[in-house]
Amino acid sequence: MPQSGYLHVGRKSLRDPRIAQVLDGFTPSTPSALSQHIVPNKHPLRNVPKLVARQTRNSRLITIKSTVSPGYPKYGDSPESSKVPPPLREALSFPCVDAHAARESRINSNKTCSPAPVQTPSSTGPEPPYARPSPSSYKVYHHTQPFELTYSPVPLPSFDIAYETWGTLSPNKDNAILLFTGLSASSHAASTSSNPAPGWWEKFIGPGKALDTNQFFVICTNVLGGCYGSTGPSSIDPSTVGSPEGPTPYGTRFPVISIHDMVKAQFRLLDHLGIEKLYASVGSSMGAMQSLAAGWLHPERVNKLVCISGTARSSPSSIAMRYAQRSVLMADPNWNKGFYYDGSPPHTGMKLARQIATITYRSGPEWEQRFGRNLRPLPESDNPGDSVRVPALCPDFLIETYLDHQGESFCLKYDANSLIYISKAMDLFDMTLPALQSLKLRSSGSSPNGQSPSASSTLRMSPPPSYLTSLAEGLAPVRSIPTLILGVQSDFLFPVEQQREMADALKLTGNQGVVYYELGGVWGHDTFLIDVPNVGGAIRGFLT
Repeated sequence: MPQSGYLHVGRKSLRDPRIAQVLDGFTPSTPSALSQHIVPNKHPLRNVPKLVARQTRNSRLITIKSTVSPGYPKYGDSPESSKVPPPLREALSFPCVDAHAARESRINSNKTCSPAPVQTPSSTGPEPPYARPSPSSYKVYHHTQPFELTYSPVPLPSFDIAYETWGTLSPNKDNAILLFTGLSASSHAASTSSNPAPGWWEKFIGPGKALDTNQFFVICTNVLGGCYGSTGPSSIDPSTVGSPEGPTPYGTRFPVISIHDMVKAQFRLLDHLGIEKLYASVGSSMGAMQSLAAGWLHPERVNKLVCISGTARSSPSSIAMRYAQRSVLMADPNWNKGFYYDGSPPHTGMKLARQIATITYRSGPEWEQRFGRNLRPLPESDNPGDSVRVPALCPDFLIETYLDHQGESFCLKYDANSLIYISKAMDLFDMTLPALQSLKLRSSGSSPNGQSPSASSTLRMSPPPSYLTSLAEGLAPVRSIPTLILGVQSDFLFPVEQQREMADALKLTGNQGVVYYELGGVWGHDTFLIDVPNVGGAIRGFLT
């Protein structure tokens, strides 16, 4: 009687020449169907009368059932099948994976992180400097009283706010400008005598610049929830002091915070400094959200508002992009649900999150001009000469090396939990009347009461959104504050439509002091960091 044998074929086994020939020309019908295939006598198993291949619905496994005559020589025993198979192809090399693993190993062994990245065409460009500030270069305001939060029934027992200043506060304390930061920025917006390193807004702050320190006293803080001197998830949880485990960071015991909480904390700093009214509040990106919230929370304490590349209501698209960043970060096993401070940081997740963020910060036209489809230069030893260059699966295009550099240079400079908490606060920002009422938020000025907005000309080039009226109702307390709004046509993260909506809503409140400019350029959302003549010129003209 014939013997039946089963040969189980996985994805790697398909390279076997016997299986390749058996499956040559075989195409199963549906995943659940039983397909039969009679193989001609032209393969090494040429006397096998019948082969049956089966693929189940939920499995990639292919089972080949062979009917073999007793005593028939096995594969490899016949002269024809004993030929030496061709050598296997050499596997591709992955230097990027090896470099990443090496850095992970250094981090895990608590050794020094990788040296400063070598300057390459992908790492140079118009980006402003970014670095962790020295604790000796900023001041810290310590708030000792319980601090109520928007979403937490339990207040923070206390908090710290790190801040730096430029210029001189006038005797009447009426020339102060509060500069609000974006998501990951520190209080080091410009160089100081105690920290001469360039700040993230170096070209906008100083004598004769947009924020003229000959005229104004500029204050910049690290926001509540941050990791550069202000209280955040990486700060010590006071409730753990004196515990058997000893003082430990909050981690994800830190409460969810809002943009309004950040602004309220900064106004506690203003109280400490004795500043009753700001000459202006200025902010870009998330800072624009804070600037708008400052005018809403305390309209009697803000003389002018500047909102650059911001929004009054986070859109689904920007929420989705920040969610993707949090997802890859939280998927890193080292994140450990936010409790990683006594171990290795989620380096991989942070790197990937930053790469996603960088895509949203810039624009396709800029990258076309800056990188095009150019490939990275090859070492002389790898130069193919006149041969065709073999593509690499590691970063090969300059745009890929740029993203890799941005992710790598950022991933250990910022706390992962701060990124999660602050990006979520951005998602939650919504200045429409129903949203404000649902949170029981109150403005110290006239509270929004659903009064009908006044008729006004609008800036939008398309039909207004359904929420424009409720946004105008929510922004009613800001109707008396002159406001400068800047939008950027190439902004992908905060499309220019959102700045038009903000301007329209403020006009509908009856605000007669709305100034709106729409900028061109190719730098996308990061235009506020780069376009000194246009952004700086608009700010300076509005403030003076």
